[in-house]
Amino acid sequence: MLRRPTAPTIWARRPWVCTQCQARYSSVAPGSNLRAGNNNNTINKKTKLPDSPARTRFAPSPTGYLHLGSLRTALFNYLLAKRTGGQFLLRIEDTDQKRTIPDAEQRLYDDLRWAGLHWDEGPVVGGPYGPYRQSERTAIYRSHAQELIENGHAYRCFCSADRLDAFARHRSQAGLPAGYDRKCGEVSAEESEERAAKGEAHVVRLKVEGYPMFNDLVYGKTGQNRSPNKLDLIERVYDDPILIKSDGHPTYHLANVVDDHLMKITHVIRGTEWMPSTPMHVALYNAFKWTPPQFGHVPLLVDKSGQKLSKRNADIDLSFFKDTQGVFAATLVNFAALLGWSHTQKSDIFNLEELEQLFNLKITRGNTVVAFEKLWFLQKAHAQRFASTDGPEFTEMVTKVSEEVEKTYPAAQLNPLLQSRSLQTYIAPLLRADAKSYTNAADFTARNSTFFTQSLTRSPYTPSSTTNTIPLTSLHTASLALTLVPPAHWTLETHRANITAYDGTTPDDPSPTDTLTPEESTKAQKAADKAFKKELYHYLRWALSAGAPGPGIPETMAILGREETVRRVQEAKELTAHLVPGPTRRVKQGVESLGEDRSWMGSLAPSSGSS
Repeated sequence: MLRRPTAPTIWARRPWVCTQCQARYSSVAPGSNLRAGNNNNTINKKTKLPDSPARTRFAPSPTGYLHLGSLRTALFNYLLAKRTGGQFLLRIEDTDQKRTIPDAEQRLYDDLRWAGLHWDEGPVVGGPYGPYRQSERTAIYRSHAQELIENGHAYRCFCSADRLDAFARHRSQAGLPAGYDRKCGEVSAEESEERAAKGEAHVVRLKVEGYPMFNDLVYGKTGQNRSPNKLDLIERVYDDPILIKSDGHPTYHLANVVDDHLMKITHVIRGTEWMPSTPMHVALYNAFKWTPPQFGHVPLLVDKSGQKLSKRNADIDLSFFKDTQGVFAATLVNFAALLGWSHTQKSDIFNLEELEQLFNLKITRGNTVVAFEKLWFLQKAHAQRFASTDGPEFTEMVTKVSEEVEKTYPAAQLNPLLQSRSLQTYIAPLLRADAKSYTNAADFTARNSTFFTQSLTRSPYTPSSTTNTIPLTSLHTASLALTLVPPAHWTLETHRANITAYDGTTPDDPSPTDTLTPEESTKAQKAADKAFKKELYHYLRWALSAGAPGPGIPETMAILGREETVRRVQEAKELTAHLVPGPTRRVKQGVESLGEDRSWMGSLAPSSGSS
């Protein structure tokens, strides 16, 4: 959390103050004579990538579950490592034992694996720089804090909580920024060692005179500074952040820096909320005489009103996307990748393998608005990809829809439609045909409900337009004719060919084309055929699916099967019989009644002389 200091300044822009670490941040700061210490793994300006393999890490705390923002952080670190041929590490920062959630660590592992972000080193898989859980590294942090004490870059502070609270209130009432007066910095090394040896409560503070600038991979040269204040000449204060708490455990800042150095991390990609702490971390690296990794801070995620997406909101928890909304792992990874990263490809649709080949550090500055409409666009796009490959993802889609259908509809209702087919065999072509509309199993089942019941609720039939001139009898004839295909040839390809080939014009109708040129006549014929096909499709969708959106007509006929298609077409004819003027002649159920021209049958048309 950030707040502005109340004391006015005249020498520089008013800095931000982190209320957790008391570090002051300003996007514009005067130069510092402290070493910023960026490593030599430089970024190529053309490719926006390091010149050598990047070693990155994701270091979550098990005080909560993986959410959209933390997934993006993990993803960017993973992609940078994979893109450069480096390594991606997982480290569990569990020093805050009081807030640790018992199942959060295991959930974290499960969620990362679900997303496909497999770590090269870390818990479970091991590695040469373990342990990878901070609660198992306490002795390492204490020894490094002791090293800083011995070289004069840190000191023990024995001030009581009461004294520190009183000093903070005094500063606040005087309108001054918070800080520490370094009272214990005057304690001699011998006295400090003796008091600590006797068990006197204390913390360890870093001794800093100022924070250095650093070069951010996203924001460029930036840093922190403490603005001059005349009252400091009377009552000087220092930032001197705590490294070891009174219980002997490290603060996040010390553990983070020590671990990143010992684990040889070269690049740290994290959210801008950590930007105010980075100069403090660089100061710690300088105190240890270590070279810092390169830092890149990715933009804050906000909703459309500009409010930060809080990790406490259940609707951005990974389990909400995965379990409640049925979002694919590929979809969520694709969505997260686009939150602040820009690319030059024509399409935004990427799977993880494609992202590994494309990712770079071309990351936008400023807040990133999360538009969940994009998530569902990507979900439908990935559903189409899965449906076209018949891979394990498509098999899982079929399984989930089958389970949803079995949960929604009784077997006695489904059996007449399946006609000895298994439910999964029935659903697979339905998914292929309507994958472009797939969001999740429940919504897909509801959208395509007419495929799971024989009882259709049709509204009264109305033509597709008020200017329609296609006789209903022509639609009856065409729809019945299209069902005369024998069972052995009842396929999607046959239905497509037959609908395309069917000529809906009536030879006995007066032709308006007698006075037209051949070219005009052909054009008029095509227009008439187009108008007929449009009305035929409209009628058949009403007949077969009660007008509900879904797969195309050829696909619907193939999925329903011949028997159910014929039943629905006949039912539709009876429901519209009263709309036909005058007595109607029943269409005979046979090929011969349809005239000599059998071109509508496509490949099924019998050759001359055949019986």
